[in-house]
Amino acid sequence: MAKTFTRDEVAQHNTEDSVWFIVDSKVYDVSEFLDAHPGGETVLRQVGGQDATVAFYNLHRHEVLAKYDDDLKIGTVEGEEPTVVTPQPGDLSLVPYAEPLWLNPAFKTPYYGESHRRLRKALREFHDRYVAPEAQACEADGKYISQGLVERMSKAGILHMRLGPGKHLHGVDLLDGAVRGEEFDYFHDLIVGQELVRANARGFQDGLLAGMVIGLPCIMNYMKDSARKKALMDEVFTGKKYICLAITEAFAGSDVAGLRTTATKTADGKHYVVSGTKKWITNGVYCDYFVTGVRTDKGLSVLLIERGEGVETKPIKTSYSPTAGTSFVTFDNVKVPVENLLGEENKGIYVILSNFNHERWGMALASLRVSRTVVEECLKWAHQRIVFGKRLIDQPVIRQKLAKMIALIESHQSWLETITYQMCNMPYSEQSKHLGGPIGLLKMSATRAAHEVADEAVQIFGGRGLTQSGMGRVVEMFHRTYKFDAILGGAEEVLGDLGVRQAMAKMPKSSRL
Repeated sequence: MAKTFTRDEVAQHNTEDSVWFIVDSKVYDVSEFLDAHPGGETVLRQVGGQDATVAFYNLHRHEVLAKYDDDLKIGTVEGEEPTVVTPQPGDLSLVPYAEPLWLNPAFKTPYYGESHRRLRKALREFHDRYVAPEAQACEADGKYISQGLVERMSKAGILHMRLGPGKHLHGVDLLDGAVRGEEFDYFHDLIVGQELVRANARGFQDGLLAGMVIGLPCIMNYMKDSARKKALMDEVFTGKKYICLAITEAFAGSDVAGLRTTATKTADGKHYVVSGTKKWITNGVYCDYFVTGVRTDKGLSVLLIERGEGVETKPIKTSYSPTAGTSFVTFDNVKVPVENLLGEENKGIYVILSNFNHERWGMALASLRVSRTVVEECLKWAHQRIVFGKRLIDQPVIRQKLAKMIALIESHQSWLETITYQMCNMPYSEQSKHLGGPIGLLKMSATRAAHEVADEAVQIFGGRGLTQSGMGRVVEMFHRTYKFDAILGGAEEVLGDLGVRQAMAKMPKSSRL
């Protein structure tokens, strides 16, 4: 049975040899921990014998307390119960606006059914148990995703789900039957995308096989040899091989038509010889296959290039962790069988463009989910941080910042769900015609919203929002890395222009003021 102490008993332990204090009705004996405390023993002695709840949560995240519970907690205060809840794997947050509104029991939704709720619950528990711990570790040490996690995700059907709806999901066990592959739609896809980024480890977010998400669809949709296609898909979905998309070059980013990597056919017509370089290729450092944009004699083409002689990859250091496997790729006279051509020769632009909508939609939903996590952090901090004798939340200027952030997240989530509904009910051929502009504008606006959220969050957290550890680590990470979503998959300016140009093309000639 757990021991209980009166507050008077705790107050007596404020001596040279004995230091106790209370945090959230729990009693801690830190007498043997004084020398080991990272902040020095003086801070602990200052609260000896007292209730240090307010002081503790002004300096530390709750996870710090949970970390030392087994070693330092000796009991609870008599007649009192702790009020702060330690989140368990799979739990929903009770903080207002910390979850999309459809997860609030008070709100109704026309978009999500029982299979969506089952999937969300199962995936969150999987993420919290297996993905989040590795994400934090790899973000810190730069190591790549472990083979063990890849295989665990494969067995759970998560690798399959990350590519969205399709026949590749039919007959696959998805998280022990949480959803059938045949009923998996773009709202299930949205859930997968938003749940898997909750660890707020931006480098690992891309290291979590983002290259597969944007590279494998080109194989699925454009490889002519069906037997080889199936073999490649099986290799990747089981985690035996890794694949990435190699389009961007130092010469050409959003300007895909500016690619300079060349592919020249041999005299016998059996091979292409590929020479050139690619830059900022996600997962490229450890990939086995590269879906590569090349320039052929009369236009752009796309080839599947296997790692081998003449293929070299070097890591690129960026603002986020090396765990993403961002690379510079060199192709030096690499012989590629003509059977590795994806789609038609000189018409590779259609292969490249085919997955842009899904990629950009996925980046928008991810950016919004992490922005929401930052809003949750700010709401928590504003309620527990004491400044000038009152909580931050009691300052009107802070409430105004939070209002702005919440409004941005909720409005963009609604826009995201509107577009997702169209994706569920519009044939693919129609999607490419009608949704390219709206999705481009959504991504552009979502990353502009992230800019505002990042800026206001740092102002709310102050110096802690610039510190990679401690209270502000989530805000610091977001502020340092949110720009990836504003650049990758098409820069904001390019996507905004795309949206307006598509509107111009549909502008009725009969319309006048």
